[in-house]
Amino acid sequence: MAWWSRRKGGGRKAAPGSVAPSKDDAKRARTHFTEFAATRRGVEAFVEPATHVTATTVILIAHDGEWTRRAVASREDAFRIATEMQLPTYDVNQTGYPQRMRDWNARQRGR
Repeated sequence: MAWWSRRKGGGRKAAPGSVAPSKDDAKRARTHFTEFAATRRGVEAFVEPATHVTATTVILIAHDGEWTRRAVASREDAFRIATEMQLPTYDVNQTGYPQRMRDWNARQRGR
């Protein structure tokens, strides 16, 4: 069964997007998040797990559904950043995405 042997990925390299961000990237992400949260109301943080393609990410969602996403080094860093910013924080695996985000995306597609 060749499919199963490929799935195990013996010596497979990590996908480029799954590499943790550098320290400069982390600083830029924190600055971006701070500016986003300061200029919008009702901002909440959602932590998205790492995948084979992407690193762990934090997505901030405002009261109207506008959102922004940045990669962070780890799940622990994601929760730490949101806690330091005093934002309500959720694990997207447990809560899913809020309807207001889907509504905002639909409005943006309609423009």
